[in-house]
Amino acid sequence: MENFASLLHGFGVALTTYHVMLMMIGVLLGILVGVLPGLGAPNGVSLLLPLTFTMDPVAAIILLTSMYWGALFGGSTTSILFNIPGEPSSVATTFDGYPMARQGQATQALTLAFLSAGFGALVGVILITVLSTWVAKFALRFSSPEYFAVYFLAFASFIGLGAASPFKTVVSMGLGFAFAAVGMDTVSGGLRLTYGFNELLSGISFLIAVIGLFGIGELMLTMEEGLRFDGIRARVKIRDVFKTIATLPRYWVTLLRSAAVGCWMGVTPGGPTAASFMSYGLAKRLSRRKEGFGQGEPEGVVAPETADHAAGSSAILPMLALGVPGSATAAVMMGGLMIWGLNPGPMLFVERPDFVWGLIASMYLGNIVAVLMVLATIPLFASILRIPFAIIGPVIVVVCFIGAYTVAGRPFDLWLALAFGVVGYLFKKLDYPIAPLVLAMVLGDKAEDAFRQSMIMSRGSLSIFWSNGLVTTLMLIGLALAFGPLLSSALGRLMKPKASSAVA
Repeated sequence: MENFASLLHGFGVALTTYHVMLMMIGVLLGILVGVLPGLGAPNGVSLLLPLTFTMDPVAAIILLTSMYWGALFGGSTTSILFNIPGEPSSVATTFDGYPMARQGQATQALTLAFLSAGFGALVGVILITVLSTWVAKFALRFSSPEYFAVYFLAFASFIGLGAASPFKTVVSMGLGFAFAAVGMDTVSGGLRLTYGFNELLSGISFLIAVIGLFGIGELMLTMEEGLRFDGIRARVKIRDVFKTIATLPRYWVTLLRSAAVGCWMGVTPGGPTAASFMSYGLAKRLSRRKEGFGQGEPEGVVAPETADHAAGSSAILPMLALGVPGSATAAVMMGGLMIWGLNPGPMLFVERPDFVWGLIASMYLGNIVAVLMVLATIPLFASILRIPFAIIGPVIVVVCFIGAYTVAGRPFDLWLALAFGVVGYLFKKLDYPIAPLVLAMVLGDKAEDAFRQSMIMSRGSLSIFWSNGLVTTLMLIGLALAFGPLLSSALGRLMKPKASSAVA
């Protein structure tokens, strides 16, 4: 009840003409940032942050969070229309969103993505409002072993729940770990896998890899298939948006499950990217239409988008309550708070309740503004697919290379993006899954750091991963998923002789 009263006060702070205008400006800027691969929400917020130093902290944080919502929606747009994730967390959306667009269902895919994202973000904000104190205390239980167990569970889910063969999944994941290890070791300071290239000292940017694997790799395949997009003649009508809105309730189970996964990964913090991958895997595992996933299944869009935004919004909670950012964007925002003279942590709720609850209220309002604005622009986005490939193809190439160069301003990154484009093309031709490679690149460094810190804590003993009920449960589930296919295969071979002898 106390939180509810504080939230009402927050709405009084946030619901002004000036702040609503800032929300709209922030969402539009965020959509632009999200559409350009290579920028992303963290970089976009970083670029905008210096402009907020002279603003009131409440107005500044409203502008930044609104830009964050817009960037997430923008990343979903390019994932669905061009198979180019504008955000790392939008990678899972490409698996079914892009096939839907190629089948002439771009409007439906965009509508489902935006509505699911809005629902996930709303659940995340409600979690912050209602359970802030309890969740903050629970998150304090997480140390290096628990973090490693969460990452291990994310990796194992791809082996146990993935559509590709476990062998190909492990190979893909192994390459991802190798790419993640390139550069300077954060613990020892030694160089790994640089092969004399000074440009690799800082490692391989995940965004460069994504731009190449998905953007350039898909363009190579499209050129091979005849320089066209399937479904470009599809007519875009606003009533298709309303028809799709009416179908959303049939996915209520997926929405609730994905929101729960997203909130868990946002607070713990596994992060939006791991949340979207894990939610997609669960949706595929538990769906009655497993064979449709990867071919344009609407549930394959609903699940990752819901989890992505739920994790993105709930990641703000540990940043505010503990001073521990749950995502890269939250870390940038925390830096802004400190520049404005605000110290994230429990005392922030006591010393500046107007700021904290004004921020939380603005997250409700900003999410609503973002959903309304992106829904209104769906026909515009979907009509892009009607542009001939001879025109849009070169534009995509230019956007990809601009995004790759924007990451660090290095010409060498353009060659890396092209190399990853060839890798993406070969993976698709050889039917190797790209998603495990991407996941390993995103979480490889974090998992390695968590594992090494755990080993230091336990003086080299693996028993630390069975030291309490939480980490033991996570590890057992991960092991079951990782070795499940192997056990199933072994049991199948054991049952065959019995079955054949029975027939004889």
